[in-house]
Amino acid sequence: MKKVAVFVVAFAAFIGQRVLYLRNLSLSTRELPLNHLPNCFLLKNIEYGAEDITILQDGLAILSTGLKFPGLPYFSNDPGKIYALDLWNPRLSPVELQIKGKLDLNSFNPHGISAYIDDDSDKSVYLFVVNHPKSKSQVEIFLFVEADYALVHLKTVKHELLHSVNDVVAIGVESFYATNDRYFRNEALHTLSIILGLPWRSAVFYSPGDVRVVGDTFHSANGINMSPDKRYVYVSDILAHKIAVYEREKGNDLVHIKSVAVGSLCDNIELDHDTGDLWLGCHPNGAKFFSNDPKDPPGSEVIRIQNIHSELPVVTQVYADNGSVIIGSTVAAPYQGKLLIGTVYHKALCCDLK
Repeated sequence: MKKVAVFVVAFAAFIGQRVLYLRNLSLSTRELPLNHLPNCFLLKNIEYGAEDITILQDGLAILSTGLKFPGLPYFSNDPGKIYALDLWNPRLSPVELQIKGKLDLNSFNPHGISAYIDDDSDKSVYLFVVNHPKSKSQVEIFLFVEADYALVHLKTVKHELLHSVNDVVAIGVESFYATNDRYFRNEALHTLSIILGLPWRSAVFYSPGDVRVVGDTFHSANGINMSPDKRYVYVSDILAHKIAVYEREKGNDLVHIKSVAVGSLCDNIELDHDTGDLWLGCHPNGAKFFSNDPKDPPGSEVIRIQNIHSELPVVTQVYADNGSVIIGSTVAAPYQGKLLIGTVYHKALCCDLK
């Protein structure tokens, strides 16, 4: 009986410790005071989320919309779409990009995106899109034809190491780094790995002749991006509330330099083209995000990191909302005094920074 009693006490203590761990992991008690920006408005035509946004140097924003993600609500059965928004046009109205090629558009389910400009040729723009057709995981490569507002599908990339891709950063016309937000494909094992705090998620390098894991100690590898000088790669370890900083080596290996605490569940990473500052779309309270209670909706938070390579990076909250304006922010992309904020399944917001 004593052994049974000891086991029961130990098991109860373990369960209690794991419950406390999950509460801290999800920031379940966190409440944010409002911190709004001036002249904010919801973008037209974006009704079912803009999970990722990237902005080209000429001010054309590209938005990935309509994501259907396991465990999260969605409010349309229509396939996902890609939009473009000219930030120099005073109308600021997103336009759907026509997709050409053999891609199955009926199952198109876009997630993270990245643009690559081929400086070695004619400045062609390639768009890399994480796609989850029928709950699968693959990366689509498109040629962006701006004159026609069209995407020409070039290639679908599939590989066993790209089993649960969340985001991608392009480094060539057919090469990229990508993050996997799961280790186990089985939902029960995935949930158990979170409860146990197993840091097994990965970052992967892909090129047609070389595919390998370049980082595998993440609690959940989410957003990924690269510094303007292409020397560093940044990965959001969303469940650890940190941004990991890596230096690129010859052969495209990554060497971890440090991690910067952000105090929030930060999703995608965008960079200021001029300053190199990191901009993060974050979930201030993960418990609210997954419960999605209309009476107490998930909030949104935007964080900026300045001087990330210094000994004292500056981490600043730029925007915060309690769900009354925008729900479940995943990305924040700045450009020339404006800020675009996207979400998984809600809407997209445009605000002034000045």
